Amino acid sequence: MTAELVRGQNHTLPQTRLEIRVSAGTPVVAGATLGDEQGTVRGVEWIAHPGAPQLPGLEVSQQAAADHRLAVDLEALPTGAHRVTVLLALPVEVGGPTRFGAVPAPFVAVTGLDGAEIATFTLTGLDAESAVSALELYRRQDAWKVRAVGQGYAGGLAEMLADQGVTEAAALAGSIQEAVTRGLARSVAPPPPRTSGGDRVRQTTGSADHRPTMPPPAPEPPEPLTDPAATGPAHTAQGQPPGTPSDGPINYAHPRRQHAAPPSPPPAAPPAQPGQAAQPVAGDATGWSMDERLYNQIWGMFEDLARAVAAYRSAVDFAESRMDQELDRALSDPRNRIGGAGDRARDQARAKRDELTSRAREALDRDLAQLAAETAVAEPALPAAYAGWGNPVWHAHRVPMEIPMALRIGDLHLPERTDLRIPLLVRLPLERGIWVDSGRTASEAAALMDTDQLRRLAMETAVAHAARLLAVYPPGEFAVHVIDPAGAAAGPLAPLVGAGVLAGPPAAGPGGVASVLAHLTRRVDLVQMAVRAGAADSLPPDLDTGEQLLVVNDFPHGFDDRAVTQLRYLADEGPAVGVHLLMVADRAEASAYGPILDPLWRSLLRITPVADSHLADPWVGHAWTYEPLTIPPGSRVLEQVLAAVAAARRAAGR
Repeated sequence: MTAELVRGQNHTLPQTRLEIRVSAGTPVVAGATLGDEQGTVRGVEWIAHPGAPQLPGLEVSQQAAADHRLAVDLEALPTGAHRVTVLLALPVEVGGPTRFGAVPAPFVAVTGLDGAEIATFTLTGLDAESAVSALELYRRQDAWKVRAVGQGYAGGLAEMLADQGVTEAAALAGSIQEAVTRGLARSVAPPPPRTSGGDRVRQTTGSADHRPTMPPPAPEPPEPLTDPAATGPAHTAQGQPPGTPSDGPINYAHPRRQHAAPPSPPPAAPPAQPGQAAQPVAGDATGWSMDERLYNQIWGMFEDLARAVAAYRSAVDFAESRMDQELDRALSDPRNRIGGAGDRARDQARAKRDELTSRAREALDRDLAQLAAETAVAEPALPAAYAGWGNPVWHAHRVPMEIPMALRIGDLHLPERTDLRIPLLVRLPLERGIWVDSGRTASEAAALMDTDQLRRLAMETAVAHAARLLAVYPPGEFAVHVIDPAGAAAGPLAPLVGAGVLAGPPAAGPGGVASVLAHLTRRVDLVQMAVRAGAADSLPPDLDTGEQLLVVNDFPHGFDDRAVTQLRYLADEGPAVGVHLLMVADRAEASAYGPILDPLWRSLLRITPVADSHLADPWVGHAWTYEPLTIPPGSRVLEQVLAAVAAARRAAGR
C-alpha cells in the first residue's frame, strides 16, 4: 500500500535499494546531499548534482528535465552518512520560470526497483521559492525512513545548500547551473500538468491535484467520515461506511462518475489578473450535469481545505522540530553555554521557527481566502438537496422526478477558520443509517443543555432530515415509519403527522414497536430472496418497493431483546435493499446493553443536534466540527416543504 505523505510526515522504508521518481511538469534540476547524524553535509564530495552525478550508493540525472529517476542504495552510502536529502531547483534560463508558484506542483515518489510505489509526496504551497528540499531518507534506530520535507528557498540553490552547512555554497550553486546550462539542449519537454484522474479540474494555474489516501487515525479518534465523496464533504467512501476501520486505502472514486469526457464542459472562469488566482465559478468541476459538477466541486473544496490545513500544521510541526534540533546542536557544545553564545543560538533558532511559521500561515491564509471566495459563489447555486434550509431554493422547491446524487445533512469546518463551512453530503440512496446522539455526553455544548431540551432538539433534527429525504425523492418512492415507544416526541413529530406524509401513525408501546419492526424485517427478507433468485416480479403486489426510512426515538426504551436483534438486522441488511435507520438515542443510556449494541452503533453515522468536533476524515485525520442544519427562526420552510410533498403524492395518486 502506497503511503501518500503530507509535509512533515514520515514512513518506514521496507527495502534499501530504491528509486526516487520526480514529475514536475516543467524542467527542473534534481540533486541530493548526504548528511551525517546531525544532518551536516561534510563537503562537496557528499553532494550529487548534474556536474557530479554519482556518489557511492547514489546517482542523479545530468540535466534538467521534467521527469527524473534517482537511484539510491542505502547500504552502499559512505560511512557516516545517515541522511539523503533530495533537492529540486528551477534552472536559470532566459524566459523560463523563476519560482515554483508559477509551475505545476512537483510530485515525488519513492519506489522499489520493480516500480511499486512505497511513498509519494506532492509539493504544494510553494510560491516565490526557486529551490526546495523535497524529501529526505534518514536512518533511525537501524531502520530507514522517508520524510516529506517540502522546505522551499527563495534564494535558490545557494541558500538551500548554505542551509545544509555547505561551505562556498554560492560557488557550488553557480557550477551546478553551468552544468545544467550545458545540458539544457537535452532537456525533456514538459508533459501536461498532472491531475488526479480528472476528478477535479481547476481552471486556475498552480499545483496539480494528487489526492492522498490516509489510514484511519489512532484508537479513540473522532468518528471517521470515511468517503468524503459520499458522506463527506464530506462524503463516505464507496463500500466503506464512516466509522468502520479500514485495513487498506479508502476508495474515493465516485461510483457513478463516467470516465469519458462529459458532453459539455464546465463553465469558463473569468480571466484572472496577472499574479492573481482565477475567479471561482460555481460548477467548475467535471460532471455530466450541473448537479454532479457541484457535487464534485464540494468534494474538491473539502479536499483542498483538508490539504491546506494539513500542510500548515505539518509546516508548524516541522518548524518546531527544526528549532529543537538546532538548539540541541548548539547547546551540545559546552563553549556555547558560557557568555551570550547560547542566548544568540536560542534567538536565531526561534527567529527561524517564527519565520517558517509565518510563511506557512501566509500560504494557508491565501488558500483559505480562495476557498472562501469559491464557497460564496457555489453556495447560492446549489440545488435544494445540497442547500441549507436558509437557501431561497427551498421556498420554490418542487418534488423532483428523480433522486439527486446526495443530500446535505450539515456543515463541516476546521478551527483554522471556523466561518469557512463545507457541506456534509451523504450519498443517495443512503448507504448507511444515521444516529442523532441525544446524550449530554455527546459534546461540550450538549453537556451545558437541559436533558429534555437536548432530546427535543435531537428529535427535531431527525424530523428535519426525514423531511429533506421526503422532499428530494419522487412522489411515492420514499416512505417514513416512526417508532416512538412512550409517545414522548409528539411535539417534534407534529409537522410530519400534520402533513400526512408518514406511512402510518407513530408506533407506540411494545405492540407498536413489534409491528413496525416485523413489517420492515419481512420486507428485507422478501426483497433479499427475490434478488438472490432473480425473481423480482414474484414479490407480493402489496409490498412497497420504494425506499423506507425508520425513525426510532428514545432507543432503547421500549425495546426487548427480540426488538433489538431485529433492529440490528435492519441496520446490517436493510441499506442494500432500501431500508434505512434514523435513530435518536443517548449512547450512554444504551450502554447498559453492553457489547450487543456495538455493531449497531458502528454501522451508523453519528451526528449531533449541536455543534461538535467528533468527525474525522480517513485521509489526513483532521477532527472536523460538525454543524447541524438549522431552520431560520420564524421560518415556515419545513411546513411548506412537507405540504409540497403531500400535494405531489396526491397528484400522483399515492
